[in-house]
Amino acid sequence: MKIDIADRQIYAYTGGRPFDPRLPCVVFIHGALHDHSVWTMPARWLAHHGHAVLALDQPGHMRSSGPVCADIESLAQCLWDVLDAVGVKAVSLVGHSMGSLIALQAASQRAQCVRDLVMVGTSYPMTVSSALLQAAEQQPAQGIELVNQYSISTWAAKPGYPGPGFWLHGGNRALMHRVMASNRDVNLFSHDFRLCDAYRGAEAAMPQVRARSHLVLGARDQMTLPKASGLLQQGLNAQVHTVAAGHSLMHEDPEDFLRVLRSITAGHAV
Repeated sequence: MKIDIADRQIYAYTGGRPFDPRLPCVVFIHGALHDHSVWTMPARWLAHHGHAVLALDQPGHMRSSGPVCADIESLAQCLWDVLDAVGVKAVSLVGHSMGSLIALQAASQRAQCVRDLVMVGTSYPMTVSSALLQAAEQQPAQGIELVNQYSISTWAAKPGYPGPGFWLHGGNRALMHRVMASNRDVNLFSHDFRLCDAYRGAEAAMPQVRARSHLVLGARDQMTLPKASGLLQQGLNAQVHTVAAGHSLMHEDPEDFLRVLRSITAGHAV
């Protein structure tokens, strides 16, 4: 589904069902150097169980046209521009990593419109090491290998979704390279990670949030350490859910992640 807003066209995956703004809406927001495809399983499940689903490609990423946004605040406003364009008045926001910061900022901008705020694989501040930022800028292929190594905590996931024969490391690496190649004007690796590192808006955002807030954390996450989420837990009075996985918890333990998400959104579907 393509959505026209101002000077951009935003792509949204709708979970294999036609988008109906009258249904309870769940928006999925991907993290740095990813796209909508990281949400395929939960997006499809919710879309086929009474929800309207939008899994977005961020501006300038993959199927969404540029320009890219300059900061987390601008990405949050872009999200509301999308929802205004499709006629959505109330929403549950689910964001992973960088996307969790976008979700938080968006939930503070229009607090009355957000039912649930679900921050997945999150921390604050989301500090990125200078070595990784340098690699992203100067040696992106090596940087992708490093991120991939720290994002996935196992070499051999149990069969499930996507199923036997799917290699988590190879799939994530290939996706990151595809996202990089989708925009020849901007180094998306450096751009996205610098946005995470620079964001300092949570202290101002959290008091504005009225949504039921949840943190879904990977017990073995080495990118956004669970212990670094304490400020978010306190500031949002958030319920914490822990999944036995690393940073890519939606893929390492998809069944448990879906179980958590179903428990959060239960009661919204029609």
